[in-house]
Amino acid sequence: MTSAVTPGAASVGHPHESHHGYITDKDKYLNRLRRIEGQARGIHKMVEDEKYCIDILTQISALTSALEAVAIGLLDDHLKHCVVDAARLGGPEADAKIAEATQAIARLVR
Repeated sequence: MTSAVTPGAASVGHPHESHHGYITDKDKYLNRLRRIEGQARGIHKMVEDEKYCIDILTQISALTSALEAVAIGLLDDHLKHCVVDAARLGGPEADAKIAEATQAIARLVR
């Protein structure tokens, strides 16, 4: 997640988009991801320090929930912006965006 996205910049591979749907919440996502990184480092330290298995599993569950919350937020933004915009235009691009969203949902529910 190191690539920078500037408002109004065309997204790579998606020339018809002027920006990503999450751009207005970018700082919120970055803050969440920094907290998630800290949680992952904390779990690493717990294993190094040979903490109790159940305590580590509890932290892994919290980390998983945090990642899922970010994923759901990004998916929601994608549906509200990219998919809706493509649907308004119709045609093959709309079909492609819907298929792309469906595939993303399928990956999340595995």
